Order: sequence, then C-alpha cells, then structure tokens
Amino acid sequence: MNIGLVLSGGGVRGAAHIGVIKALEENGIFPTHVSGTSSGAIVGALYAYGYDWENMFKFFRDTQLLDFKKYALGKPGIIDTEKFYPQFRNYIKEDDFSVLQKSLIITATDILQGNLKIFSEGELIKPILASAAFPGVFAPVKIENSLYIDGGVLNNFPVDVLKPNCDIIIGSYVNDFEAITIKDLKHSHNVVERAFKLKSVKEDYRKFNTCDIIIAPKALSKYGTFDKKYLRAIFEIGYNATMEAFKNDSSFKLKFTNN
Repeated sequence: MNIGLVLSGGGVRGAAHIGVIKALEENGIFPTHVSGTSSGAIVGALYAYGYDWENMFKFFRDTQLLDFKKYALGKPGIIDTEKFYPQFRNYIKEDDFSVLQKSLIITATDILQGNLKIFSEGELIKPILASAAFPGVFAPVKIENSLYIDGGVLNNFPVDVLKPNCDIIIGSYVNDFEAITIKDLKHSHNVVERAFKLKSVKEDYRKFNTCDIIIAPKALSKYGTFDKKYLRAIFEIGYNATMEAFKNDSSFKLKFTNN
C-alpha cells in the first residue's frame, strides 16, 4: 500500500511534523510518498533521505533561521537563502532526488513566471531552499533560468500532487491561525507572516476533506513562524495530536488495514 504524507508550510511550526512522524511510526505506519512545502519540504526531504525523528529535530534545533550574517548582498531579500546550502549538504551528502528512500515532491513558486513548480528529480537542496524562501525575508533561489520563492505562495498544502500515486493520504497541517492583538505585530516580518497566512489558510482548509486523515493541532496557532525558543513544545504538540487521534478515533488504524 502506498501511504502519502503531506507536510504543510509553517516556519518553525514544521517541527510539529517531526512529532507527527514519530507518532505514526510508533503506531506502525511508515509513509512511502511525501510532499512538502516550505518547512514541510525540509522535513520531507530529511525524512525521505532516511533520517529518524531525533536527527530531524536536531537539524531544526541547530539551524539559525534569521541569521543576519547571511546577509543577501545584491539580492532582493534580507537573508541570502543560498548561504544555507552548506548546512543542508552536511545532512544531505548526495544532492539528488535519486538517492532518497521515499518518493518526494517539493513545491516552490516561480516568481518570474508566476507558476507553481513541482520538483521531484535532479538536484535536491536548491529546491528545498527555494520552497522555504519566505518572501520579503529570504532572497529568491536561482534554479536554471528562473527565481523561486516559498511554495506556500501558491500551494501551501500540496495534497493534489500525491493523490494519483497513493492509496491513503495523511495530512499534517501546522499553519492554523487565530485572531491576534496589535501587540502581536511587533516586527515587519510579523505583518508579512500574518498576510501570508490569511491568504493561504482558507485555501488549505478546502483540501482537508481530500485527506483520509488530517492532523491539524489548533494549539500551534500561538507560535510565530520564526519563534525557535518553543521548538520542543511545538514538536510535542504534533506528537500528542497524532497519538490522540489514534486513541480517540477507532477507525484510524482501520483505514490502513482495510487498504
């Protein structure tokens, strides 16, 4: 049976995806196909490469996202996304989709043509970086003759790209939101993040019913896109939400045994 796992974007809230994966595997569920956008692309690539949840979490913990030493000189952004390449290469030794242990699809946005780009073969690290290049903060990534930014601009929850090849789809969604106060908008990136969410969330919600199982913890809404100090709590929310789904929904495991 082909089991698809869809991982949404959501900045550091992507650590919740790692908790979801840990809980799935503890319950004997091992996805064969993965799609991801932004932080979901990062988790998806590390998972497809063969890393366990502990090493994926270590990557998130050790990677400084808002590293202003990586200033984007002469590029349209504050931070040069491509300067993260060496950190990814330390984890992904062979920079090619062909070495992955699971089928992986990454989405990014071609900012020149205005199209969604689907990456599933060839070089791996640049598409990951492009998919996670949050607009206005991280500079676009050049791949061949175009520039690419965050896949969440056009498809933050890429369920559709897995549908043709999977018997069952699990969605892990970490980009939920609630009403906020003026005090929550302290920095310019908070405003950009909020605007980004308002556009994507309603589109993403419509895709929930195309998943066989959806994990979308409301508790994640209080954490910011770049707020790393709560990384462990975010991870635990993903893990606990998935374990609760197994505990409270008797049909959860049945969905897998009946396919």
